[in-house]
Amino acid sequence: MGEVVQMHFTTVDYVIFALLLVASTGIGLFHAFSGGRQRTTQEFLMADRSMSCLPVSLSLLATFQSAVAILGAPSEVYTFGTQYWFLGCSYFLGLLIPAHVFIPVFYRLRLSSAYEYLELRFNKTVRICGTVTFIFQMVIYMGVVLYAPALALNAVTGFDLWGAVLAMGLVCTVYTALGGLKAVIWTDVFQTVVMFAGQLAVIVVGASQAGGMAEVWRKAVNGSRISGLDLDPDPLQRHTFWTLGVGGVFLMLALYGVNQAQVQRYLSSRTEREAVMSCYVVFPCQQIVLCLGCLMGLVMFARYGENSPLDKGYVKTNDQMVLYFVMDVFQDLPGLAGLFVACLFSGALSTISSAFNSLATVTMEDLIKPQFPNMTEAKATLLSKGLALVYGLVCLAMAYLASIMGSVLQAAFSIFGMVGGPLLGLFCLGMFFPWANPTGAVVGLVAGLAMAFWIGIGSFVMRMSGPMGPELNTTALPLFDNMTTLVNPPTATPRPTGVEALYSLSYMWYSAHNSTTVVVVGLLVSLLTGPMKEKDLTPGTVFPVLGWLLFFLPERYREKLCCVTPLSTPPKPKESHAQPYQMAKKDSNGAAYCKEDTVTEDKETESDRAQTEDEDLETRMALPTCQLAAHTLQETAL
Repeated sequence: MGEVVQMHFTTVDYVIFALLLVASTGIGLFHAFSGGRQRTTQEFLMADRSMSCLPVSLSLLATFQSAVAILGAPSEVYTFGTQYWFLGCSYFLGLLIPAHVFIPVFYRLRLSSAYEYLELRFNKTVRICGTVTFIFQMVIYMGVVLYAPALALNAVTGFDLWGAVLAMGLVCTVYTALGGLKAVIWTDVFQTVVMFAGQLAVIVVGASQAGGMAEVWRKAVNGSRISGLDLDPDPLQRHTFWTLGVGGVFLMLALYGVNQAQVQRYLSSRTEREAVMSCYVVFPCQQIVLCLGCLMGLVMFARYGENSPLDKGYVKTNDQMVLYFVMDVFQDLPGLAGLFVACLFSGALSTISSAFNSLATVTMEDLIKPQFPNMTEAKATLLSKGLALVYGLVCLAMAYLASIMGSVLQAAFSIFGMVGGPLLGLFCLGMFFPWANPTGAVVGLVAGLAMAFWIGIGSFVMRMSGPMGPELNTTALPLFDNMTTLVNPPTATPRPTGVEALYSLSYMWYSAHNSTTVVVVGLLVSLLTGPMKEKDLTPGTVFPVLGWLLFFLPERYREKLCCVTPLSTPPKPKESHAQPYQMAKKDSNGAAYCKEDTVTEDKETESDRAQTEDEDLETRMALPTCQLAAHTLQETAL
C-alpha cells in the first residue's frame, strides 16, 4: 500500500474558488438592496411568488445535486458499473406525480410551508409533528453536507479544511439571510452553470488524455463496467432495475413531492402552470447530470483500470478518489482544478442555502406565527432573517460535530434518509385517503419513524459488527434532497434470513417501505378510532385519486369513502392590486376560508356587498356537499 498522496492547488485555482464565493455573495447583496428589499415575509420567504419557470427548475436541480453526489456518482460507476444509470428511469414518475398531484393541491391552498397542509388536512398537532421531524432531519444533514466535501478536499489537496468550511458557511449565511429565497434561487442558477462547467471540463480533458470517448467506451466494455438490464426481483439486491427504477420513484417523491425546500420553490412560481412546467424542465436536466456522473466514472476507469488509487493506498475513501482523479488530470492545466472545486462547492452552497431558507420558513410559518398571530409584518420579516442567520451558525456547529463523530458520520447520513420516507407517507396518507384522521396520522408517523430507525440502525450495527466483509470502503450515492447514504461493496456472503434479511433490504427500498408503513398503520388506526367524514374535511386537501380508481362502484359507496369530491380547477389571477396569495384557513366546521391582507382598489357599496353575500349564501345552500367543497376551494384559491 502506498502513502496517501496530496496534490496542491495553484494560485489560479484559489482565485477561481474565491470568485465563486464573491459572485454568490454579490447575487445575495443585489437582491437584498433591490426590488422590495426583502421587507415582507412574502418577499423574503417566497420571493413574492414572482419566479418564472427556468430559474425555479434550475434551483430544483441544484438543490438535488449536492457536493457529495458529485463525488459519489462517478466513484459508484467506477466501482460497480453503469447499473446506477437506471435510476434515471425513476425520474419520469418521480416528477410527473408531483407536477400533477402535489403541486395542484399545495398551490391552490396558498401555502408558504408544506406543513401548513397538515393542519388544514388534520390538525395542529400533526403539523407540529411534521415540522419538528423535518427540522431534526435538516439540522443533522446540513452540517454533514458542509463538512464532508471539505474533508475530502483537504485529504487530497491540502486545501485548508476549516478555511473552506467557514468560507462556505459564512457566505451562504450572508446571502440567504440578506437576499431571501430570490437570492437563493438565482445563486442556484449561477451555481448550476458552474457545476455543469466543472463536470464537462473533467470529462472532456480526461477523455482526451485517455484517447477519446471511443477508447473510454472500449475499456469500459472490456472491464465489464457497462451494465445490462438486471431484472432480478430480489429486494435484497443492492442495485437492480426494480430497486433503482421503482424504489427510486419513492425517493424522488420524497424529494420533489413533499420536501419543503422543493415545495417552497413551486410556491414561489408566478402561476401554477409555471410551477408544473418547472418539473418538466428539470427532468432532462436531471438526466444530463446523471449522464455526466456516469461518464466521469467511465473516464476514471479508462485512466486507472482495475488499479484504482484507492487500492494503491493513494486515497482512503472512494470520495477522495474522484478528487485525486481531478487533480491528476488537471495537474498541468492551472485553473481547471479550481473550476472543479468551484463546481463541487457550488453543490454544497446550493444545498445548504436551501436548507437555511426552508428551515427559516417552517420555523416562522409553523411554530412562531401560530403562537403570535398579531405580529407585525416588519417584525416577522426581521425575525425570519434572524432565523436564517441562526440556522447558519447552527450549520457551522453541526459541521464541527461532524468532524468529531468519526464513523458515526455514516449514521448521520442514514438518519437523514430514514426521515424522508415517513414524511412522504404522512402526506400521502392525508392527500389520498379521505377517511384518515389525525390520530391515525400521528400514530402512523411514529410507526414509520420507528420502523425506519429500526431497519436503518440495525443494518448499520450488523454491517459494523457482523461478518459483512472487510473494513468499510464507503461509496456515496445521491438519493433525495441531496441525501447520501454510505454503503458496502457487495461481498460473497450467505443469503440472510429472518430479521437479518430485513436489515439487508436494499437502501433504495427504504423510502417505499417506510412510507408504506405510515399509510398502512395510519389507515388501520383511523378505521379503529373513527374515520373522518367528508363534511369534516377541509376542501382541496384531498386529491380525488380514489374516486378515479373506484369509478366502478355506485356513487353512494364512493360517498361513504369520501372520494367523490373533485379538486377545483386552477384559479385565474385577479386583475387588481390585492395580494392574491394568502393561505386558506381552517374554520371550526372544517371549511376553508381566506382572509385577504389588502383591499382592492375597486370600491363596493355596503348594499352591493350584502346583496352579493346573500346570493352566495343561497347558492351554497343549494349545492350538494361534494360540489360545495369544490366551490369553496375555488373561491379561496381566487
